[in-house]
Formats: sequence, structure tokens, C-alpha cells
Amino acid sequence: MPAQRPGSGVPEPGLATARRPVQGRCARHACEPPEVAARPSHACSEAESQVLCSLGGWLSLYISLCRLTKHRSYEWSCRLVTFTHGVLSIGLSAYIGFIDGPWPFTHPGSPNTPLQVHVLCLTLGYFIFDLGWCIYFQSEGALMLAHHTLSILGIIMALVLGESGTEVNAVLFGSEITNPLLQMRWFLRETGHYHSFTGDVVDFLFVALFTGVRIGVGARLLYCEMVSPKPKWFVKVGGVAMYAVSWCFMVSIWRFAWRKSIKKYHAWRSRRSEEWQRKCNGHVKTHSPRLAPDNGLG
Repeated sequence: MPAQRPGSGVPEPGLATARRPVQGRCARHACEPPEVAARPSHACSEAESQVLCSLGGWLSLYISLCRLTKHRSYEWSCRLVTFTHGVLSIGLSAYIGFIDGPWPFTHPGSPNTPLQVHVLCLTLGYFIFDLGWCIYFQSEGALMLAHHTLSILGIIMALVLGESGTEVNAVLFGSEITNPLLQMRWFLRETGHYHSFTGDVVDFLFVALFTGVRIGVGARLLYCEMVSPKPKWFVKVGGVAMYAVSWCFMVSIWRFAWRKSIKKYHAWRSRRSEEWQRKCNGHVKTHSPRLAPDNGLG
């Protein structure tokens, strides 16, 4: 029945056909103005610009550090860039996950927020820089290259889809929370301060955080991702692949922790034995004059 103006019996021209449901793929955008329908492509171009700016920023920071620390190696400057990105990404992703929202354990597959897009673009530029550096200098193995490649593909996927930035941001937080400790360990080794109490604390925190956050909390996040109907199936496959890479890292980390613990235990036993021997020798030496006094005849 034709629509009528309120308070009159005269049909409103053109209103009935405008409200008629539209069939087909583009029904959602049929009644939208052209500028609204063009927003996805505009958002993609804006994200590309942010990624290029991020890549240029990280590359400029690396070049500046190379010039400031000419007496150091190129890896020293690259790890300073990595440390800077780790601190920034931890702070930003923690703010998004714990304060700005949405909560990744209850809202996986949610539409991306503007802040999430900014952080993902910032991180994507870094990963492109670091992957190129690792390939050029051939400094990392296949596992680290696979981790960087999966990270790049996952971030691109979230940006193109316009969703799942919530869980990708959570994965970013879990992946980067141990990164500053890893870089500190390398710097301590390079400066000759690794075999100290500080080095032991850094190693302990690294193993504890990797096991608790990346493996423990990561398992919970992956479960929420798999049981939720919102995320796309290939997003879930990417989550499984990233968690599998984390387990590969975990195996090597546990092996390292076991070897270091055994080495520390044997060193402690050796020191304990030496202290006990010195104590016993000192006890005998203290009482030896009483057992064999010097009477002046010998």
C-alpha cells in the first residue's frame, strides 16, 4: 500500500519505492550515498599510507642509530629498534585490550576500532622492516622468519577485513611482552654482564612470562577464537599457526632453561663443597697447635 503523509490521506510520492527492499549482493549499500559506499576503499588507502609512514619511521630510526653508534654493529642498532617497538606495542596493545576495548576473550571477530587500526599499521611497518633486515643479513632461522611472515599476513588480513583486530591486538600483546627482556639479554651478553644476577633475573622473567602469557593465556585466547562463530575460518587457521610457532619457541626455551638450571645447580654444589672443605681445613689448622705444640726441641 502506498505510504501516506502523516495527517493526510494523500500518498507521498516516491516513498513507497524508496522503502522497497532491494535484492542482490549490494542490497546493503543500495540506499547509501556514493561517499558512504566508497568508505572501505578509502579506509584501505588510509591504512596503506599509515603502513608506509610506519615503515619509513622505523627505517629512519635505524639509520639514525647506526650513525649515532658507529662503534657498534648493525645488529646493535636493529635490536634497539626492536626494543623500542616492543615497549611501544606493549603499552598501546595493553591500553586497547584492558581499557579501550573490546575484550578479546568475549568479542573476537569484532569490527576494528580506529585505535586498533593505528597500532596494527604501526606494527605492520615494523615487521616489514625487521623481516627485510633479517633476510638481508641472514641473521635468523626459519622459525623466526615464519613468525614474522605469519604476523605480517595476520595484520594485513585484519586490516583488509576490517574485523578481528581485537584478537590480533591481543596476540600482539602476548608476543611482544617478552621481547624487551629478550633484547636486554642480548645487550647484557654483548657488554659482558650476562653472567650475573641481573642476567639470571632477566632469564627467569623471560621464561616465566613466555610460559604464562604466550602459552597459558594464549591457549585460552585460541579457545575463545575457535568456539566463537564470528571470526572467519582462515582467521582461526592463522591463530592455530601462530600458537604452533609459539610452542616451537617454547620447546627450545625450556631446553635452554633446563640446561642453565642444571649448570647452576652443579656450580652451587661445587661452591658448597669448596666452602665446606675450606671450613674443615681451617678447623684443623686452628686446632693443630694444641694437638702438636712446639716445645722448642725440634
